[in-house]
Amino acid sequence: MSARAVTEATFEAEVLNNEKTVLVDFWAEWCGPCRAVSPILDQIATEHSEKLDIVKVNVDENPQLAMKYQITSIPAMKVYQGGEVVKTVIGAKPKPALEADLAAYLA
Repeated sequence: MSARAVTEATFEAEVLNNEKTVLVDFWAEWCGPCRAVSPILDQIATEHSEKLDIVKVNVDENPQLAMKYQITSIPAMKVYQGGEVVKTVIGAKPKPALEADLAAYLA
């Protein structure tokens, strides 16, 4: 299972009202680091699908969400629980570093 795309129209249902913990990857097509971290997030999504949903928001196509969640640099990953942001991770990182950042939500 890989990370799926979410839009302004589906964000509330897919993220804010999700019973599981959700990691939202705010990214853009032209962003090299975003493209580098994408397959890592797909791996984490597959390996931890029972604990964590991973979705992607293209900031160019969903500028309202980018503004609402104060996305000033990408890639930016925000972890949501119960509709609230509980953690923010900025920048591309190797898989072990991302898993360490997300350890509390993967256990």
